[in-house]
Amino acid sequence: MKSFTETVRMVVQNIPKGSTMTYKDVAIKAGRPLAARAVANIMAKNFDGTVPCHRVIKSDGSLGGYNRGGEVIKRKLLMSEGAII
Repeated sequence: MKSFTETVRMVVQNIPKGSTMTYKDVAIKAGRPLAARAVANIMAKNFDGTVPCHRVIKSDGSLGGYNRGGEVIKRKLLMSEGAII
């Protein structure tokens, strides 16, 4: 059985380029709908380049943090993928 962290990483790995999901959406898809904060903590500690954690945003539409350069880099990545304008 996969851990919640492994499941979250798998969900995030499957977010297509040019798309985003909220922390809550990821938590729901990972089977723990009330664990949005846990998803945020997992993404904050993610340094695996195959997990596109920049594609996970807050429910209010704001970007949230990004451990590889902050919100400015996260915004640039999402813009380059066409996920935001």
